[in-house]
Amino acid sequence: MAEEFDLIIVGSGPGGYVAAIRGSQLGLKTAVIERGPIGGRCLNVACIPAKAVLRSADIAAEIREAGEFGIEVGEPTIDFAKVSARRVSVIESLTGGVAGLMKKNSIEMVEGSATLTGNGGVKVGERELTSKRIILATGSVGRPLPGLDFGGQIIGTEEAWALDKLPARLAVVGAGASGAELASAYVRLGSEVTLIEALDRVLPSEDADISKAAARGFKKQGIVVLTGSPVSAVEHQDSTVKLTVGDKVVEADLVVVAAGRGPDVEGLGLETAGIALDDRGLIAVDDALRTSVDGIWAIGDLVRGPALAHKASDEGIIAAEDSAGLATHPIILSDIPRATFCTPNISSFGLTEAQAIEAGHDVVVGKVPYGAVGAGTVYGDRTGVVKLIGDRKYGEILGCHICGAKAPELIQELVNAKALEGGYPEVARIVHGHPTLSEALMEAARAADGWLIHG
Repeated sequence: MAEEFDLIIVGSGPGGYVAAIRGSQLGLKTAVIERGPIGGRCLNVACIPAKAVLRSADIAAEIREAGEFGIEVGEPTIDFAKVSARRVSVIESLTGGVAGLMKKNSIEMVEGSATLTGNGGVKVGERELTSKRIILATGSVGRPLPGLDFGGQIIGTEEAWALDKLPARLAVVGAGASGAELASAYVRLGSEVTLIEALDRVLPSEDADISKAAARGFKKQGIVVLTGSPVSAVEHQDSTVKLTVGDKVVEADLVVVAAGRGPDVEGLGLETAGIALDDRGLIAVDDALRTSVDGIWAIGDLVRGPALAHKASDEGIIAAEDSAGLATHPIILSDIPRATFCTPNISSFGLTEAQAIEAGHDVVVGKVPYGAVGAGTVYGDRTGVVKLIGDRKYGEILGCHICGAKAPELIQELVNAKALEGGYPEVARIVHGHPTLSEALMEAARAADGWLIHG
């Protein structure tokens, strides 16, 4: 006998569990199917463990720089076993919190792999569940690059964040957000790190000026940055791997492939259910996250847009509300803030300067270094940069790009300003606290508006 629910969600990551809570709030009898630990990859092997390790690296770097502030403490000793133990503790705390939220909202957790059987049916082992509302939230999986198949000394990002021993030499292939975070974490914890990118610059999806600033920061930390050449040969040795990159040979104890992910749909039964894919192999959805099959929604890394946890969470809310018959709003994908927690921090949203020009805007740029405002000097980050992209005609904010301390926190001001239909002339005249790094946003807005004060 099939078990009936008002809402079934496949996956308990930041998209799935948020959708479940919202569905329960709306009075839907809800079940969440999860084959792995609660919280999905984000909480267990990706976002959260990454930030836990990065936080340890941040503290180590601050100790090394303490002498500049008149505090002499010497070179820190890294106890990587304790770094790993803290990572595990952070994961357990947050996943335990999610489990508590599931219980609080009377959501049934079903352990196992889900397969769609059509007509609202989902099979999990010997159990059969049915619902008129199904949300798919299974996330993504890492994909190897040609010649860099996973196994032995070649690992993915999930395994890299879960290491229990600090590698002496680490090669990271792919200098996007994940690769940059890995390189920045491990070099500051004591590994020799080489960061390899086939394209001509690190963080190639970011604005070109931000990529340049980030590359300078990486090299200052001691990361060897190789851009403009893919890995052309791989030689496995007893305990190391040799990579040929252009005219250079890189030898490492571990190689992390941090380039390329794909939707986790194996065994899900999309074809059986009749769910259409788009031209990128992702599940095709409309603005309310509805798939081609009535009664089935898809969110997060399964669908178009940036593969970000906060995007998945918002989509989970939209899908749950739409399934309950509420009016919803589409996400403006370009305005979702993007954050990379390497050092220096990187954050951005909207169009880059090149994209704005290509789109035909009358582009105006407001660019200000952190050192232009008092806080940059006081807190020890004069090299950070804020770059605001605007349209001259209406003072519209088209995008913003930040490289420097607290960038993921700072970017939100301009995301909010745009969402509330404010432009850079308005931001330029909003009183900001002093001395704060947020004053750099105000000055960038003033620069775009033609009257920069500090600079």
